[in-house]
This record gives sequence, structure tokens and C-alpha cells, in this order.
Amino acid sequence: MESDKAHFLSNAGFHNTWQRFQGRELESIFRILTMSCPFHFDIVHHSLYLSVLGHDEHCHMSPILTVCLVVWYSITMVLGLVGNVGLICIIARRREKVNVTSIFICNLSFSDILVCVFCLPFTVIYTLMDHWVFGSLLCRLVPFIQCVSVTVSVLSLVFIALERHQLIINPAGWKPSIPQAYIGVVLIWILTPLQNSPLACLEHWPSQQHRLAYTTWLLLFQYCGPLLLVLLCYIRVFVRLRHRKDMLDRARTLENQRLTHSRRINIMLVALITAFALCWLPLTIFNVVSDWNQEALPICHHNLLFSLCHLLAMSSTCINPIIYGFLNSNFRQEVRDVLLHCRCRQVEEECEHFPMSTVHMEMSRTSVPLNCRSNSV
Repeated sequence: MESDKAHFLSNAGFHNTWQRFQGRELESIFRILTMSCPFHFDIVHHSLYLSVLGHDEHCHMSPILTVCLVVWYSITMVLGLVGNVGLICIIARRREKVNVTSIFICNLSFSDILVCVFCLPFTVIYTLMDHWVFGSLLCRLVPFIQCVSVTVSVLSLVFIALERHQLIINPAGWKPSIPQAYIGVVLIWILTPLQNSPLACLEHWPSQQHRLAYTTWLLLFQYCGPLLLVLLCYIRVFVRLRHRKDMLDRARTLENQRLTHSRRINIMLVALITAFALCWLPLTIFNVVSDWNQEALPICHHNLLFSLCHLLAMSSTCINPIIYGFLNSNFRQEVRDVLLHCRCRQVEEECEHFPMSTVHMEMSRTSVPLNCRSNSV
């Protein structure tokens, strides 16, 4: 057994090693290891991968590095939860201004919340304990939720790009309505779990080629294909906007102002998509190398390399609210209104609960609402 393991560590892959190990326990481990997602060589399968490679016997991350990773994961989780919940709440406050884009942005934020709630906490605990302690159910559920969430995010970005494409390129033609946007959200949440359903099982492919075919399909469907479609849509949008700008440069009209507003929205949406693509690119490359040439990954640096790629991918959950907040003036105004409203209510409650005199109490009750109204204009 030790000689076989040494051979595995030196130059053999999973497929060759499978033929040399016949035990049922190791068979179950390799079935789990064959679970794969182009976005997520996830924390569960990473743990099993390292345990089979004997990583724990030879290589450990330093305590300082472990603490840094845990702190970074924790900050990402908190910022992602607060930012995305706040984004959804603020969009919900402006129901009269809800449009197709805001619906899909809410859907994008909800999928990020799922990652923050169901994935990041387990990652933090795993990083601390260095092994999986949550049982077989969560061993299957966590990677499934991760892949579903990322697929929902990608498809939401695709729908946003298609809606902007129709709005700019063909304004007189068909454009998705708000009811159709809700139908699109429902279809996304129906089709995505079905498409990722193998990840909720312990896969046992007939051959390595079958597994690679499935993971390659996921890579094309979940990353390369959607981002290429989004890129084409926005290239056409920016070409059209540039053409309109040349036509309107001579006259400063209302149409020119609308064009400027539309361009600002498109810049914000392109920033969202670019941030998403860049955050997930390192982990995508890591997964491709792991699937097709896993011996190229250094064993002793595998843990650190995976953690950094995975952490950068998870950081996308807190980037969307930041970009949306910095590039959307309406969102910033809503945040100021909410903070002002909370501050005014707090001052009013303090004046009501701790009056120095009857006159002071009455003056506070009349003056505070006036200040709130004057500041919110």
C-alpha cells in the first residue's frame, strides 16, 4: 500500500491509481473525488484530494497564513451578506422604479447570499480544522449549492446583457417586460439545479473521458459561453452608443442627456461582469489544470494555491454591491435616505424617552421631523 501511494505521489494520476487500489473505502473516496465543477474544485473535494495525496503528512500552512485566510473569508462573508441584503432591500424600497435590470440584479444578489450563508461558513471552519467535519449530506450539498449559485449569477448577467442589448440596439422592437423578467428568474432556478444535479450525487463515471466530457461541458456552459455572449452584446451596445454620440455632439438636447445616462448604466453593468469574470478566472484555470493535468499542481503548495483562487472567487459576492453603490447615484441617494431616516428616528426616540422638560420635549418632537425633511431634499 505504501509503495502504491508513493507511486501515486510521484507520477500517477487518479485513473491509474484507481486500478491499483481495490478497497471499498478508497473506492468511495475516489467516487467523491470525481465530482467536479469548472467553477468549484470545492472545499470538500479539495480536502479529500489532499488526504489521498498524503498532503497532511508532508505539508501544512503556517498558522499566520491560516489566520489570514480565515479573517479574509470572514470579512468576505460579512461584507457579502450586508451588501447584498442591503442592495435587495433598497431596490425593494423603490418598487415604483423596479425594472428588468433591477430584478436580475436582485437575483444575482440572492445567489451571492446563498454562497455567504451555505458555503463560506463551512470554508472558514474547514480552513481552521483542516478536515471536513460536517458529514456526508453537507459534503454533497455544499458543492451543489456553490455551482447552482454561480450558474444563477452567470445566467442573470446574461439576461441583463440581453435586455440592455435590446434596449439600445432595437428600442422599437421586443424588449422583456417585468412579468417576463420574473418568468426568466423562475426558469433560471428550475433549470440550474437540474443542470448541476450530478453534483448532488456521488458520481461514478464509466471512464475518465466521460468525466472530462461533463466538466468540459460545464466549463463551456457556465463560464466561457455566457461571458462570450455578454461580451458580444456589450460590444454592439458600445458601438451603437458611440455612433449616437457622434450624431448628437453638435446639439445638447434631452436625447443627449438620456444617452449619457444610458452609457453610465452600461459602464456599471460591464464593471459587474468584468469583476465577476476576473474573480472566477484563477479558480477556473486551477480547475482546468486539475482536470486535465493534475500532476502539474505542486503538492505542497496545492493547499495555498487552491485557497487563494477559491477566496478570490468568493470575493465576487461582496464586489457587486460595491460596484453598484459607487456607480449608481440613485443607490447612493437611497443609502443616504435610509441612514438619515434611522438617525432621525434614533434622535426622536432619545428625545421622547429622556425629556429634560416638557418644553424641551415638545420642541424636539416638532423640530426633528423638520430637520429630516429639509436634509432629505
